[in-house]
Amino acid sequence: MIIDAHNHPEYQGQDFVHAIQNMDRYGIDMTWLLSWECPPDEYEPRYRGVMPMVGGNGPAPFARCLAWAERAPDRFILGYCPDPRQPDAVDRLQAAVKVLGVRVCGELKLRMMYDNPDALRLFRYCATEKLPVVLHLDYEYETGQTYPRPSWWYGGGIEALERALKACPDTMFLGHAPGFWTHISGTGVDSTDPYPTGPVTPGGQVVRMLRTYPNLYGDISAQSGLNALSRDPGFGREFLDEFQDRLLFARDDYDNAHQEFLRTLDLPPAQLSKILSGNALRLVPLGRTQ
Repeated sequence: MIIDAHNHPEYQGQDFVHAIQNMDRYGIDMTWLLSWECPPDEYEPRYRGVMPMVGGNGPAPFARCLAWAERAPDRFILGYCPDPRQPDAVDRLQAAVKVLGVRVCGELKLRMMYDNPDALRLFRYCATEKLPVVLHLDYEYETGQTYPRPSWWYGGGIEALERALKACPDTMFLGHAPGFWTHISGTGVDSTDPYPTGPVTPGGQVVRMLRTYPNLYGDISAQSGLNALSRDPGFGREFLDEFQDRLLFARDDYDNAHQEFLRTLDLPPAQLSKILSGNALRLVPLGRTQ
């Protein structure tokens, strides 16, 4: 079985029909279908060219996730993350869990510190419902413009994530995106380079934190996750071996690059199975009802 633990509706030109065909082409049985809701001044305008944003509320409105999941409940696991800064965020997520069957809190991708008290309140609710939380981290990068923002950043860096891990030990977090994966290496971490190259050196924050916090998992999706594992294939294989119980296959795209890379490593079948679906199933078991 293969589970894609990170994707979005109507992303990269994929409508519902094409997304199902894409999953079938690459042998993907199920997908965690995640929302990305945020104010219009908190995401780059370029997303308007690749995500239709039908219904508003950001690049990947929850309403679109729900529409897809209702059409193919056997193929999609429903994800939703309201903006924690909104006063009704916990109530909205609770209703979505109880009434609509949301199983994942994500994707959280906002210009806020992830140890913000409002975020921690949402994360603690997620622990009560056993919802894993998918977090996007990005260091500040310049837009070259004044409006809508002179720069983009999400999450507040690896330190804010660590504070959230400590504050919410019963919540399962999935680290994702350049602001997380650049820290796989101990040296050469440069917040201006989201996709660093070259050998991985000891002392990476991601390695230390995975060893320290049992509630941290790694979402290997997007270019950032693939780059982290492939920039130094020898290290990548060792990393996958050590953390085989804490890493989830995911794409955040509709290509097959991540699966192709994993299969080049000749991983033991049991290990590969955990990464492709076993770890996702431990976090979100099939058949569990709210």
